[in-house]
Amino acid sequence: MHKPIRKVHPVLKVVNGSLVDLPTPVNLSVWWNFGSLLGLCLVVQIATGLFLSMHYSAHVELAFSSVVHISRDVNYG
Repeated sequence: MHKPIRKVHPVLKVVNGSLVDLPTPVNLSVWWNFGSLLGLCLVVQIATGLFLSMHYSAHVELAFSSVVHISRDVNYG
């Protein structure tokens, strides 16, 4: 029978053994990976929210100007 080139070529054999045919536990699935990515996004959202809240002022007279300051002067704000 004819073997695929990824199992015959020496360089591709290393890539195939470490990335393609990597043995993984049975309980890992697409939903597990999706949940991990969602968890990472949640952590990033919380961290950036905390950093942006350091520039926000909840006082009635200063709230609008603090939002303008965040929009114009704060990096990534």
